[in-house]
Amino acid sequence: MPSALLRDSETQLLRERAETILWIKTQMARYGLHLADLQKAGCFCEGASLASPPARSVCFRDAYGHTWDGHGDLPDWLRRAMNAGQSIEHFRVKP
Repeated sequence: MPSALLRDSETQLLRERAETILWIKTQMARYGLHLADLQKAGCFCEGASLASPPARSVCFRDAYGHTWDGHGDLPDWLRRAMNAGQSIEHFRVKP
């Protein structure tokens, strides 16, 4: 990745981070929240991570190993198969 593109990406990330922090501070002021309130609510518990939501079980799988848990929009691989006439039930993982 060219260094100018990397700098632009880093600048955008820093800008979004600053905007997010401002939004959080605004919401805290709006609702009269303090850091202690968030700590009591468990927002900063050891081991708590927002980075990886709990894994959902696989409901659909194709021969290439693509999977889908059935939540959210249809993934491209499944949409293409259905557009080609395949039934979604063909890909359902049997319990």
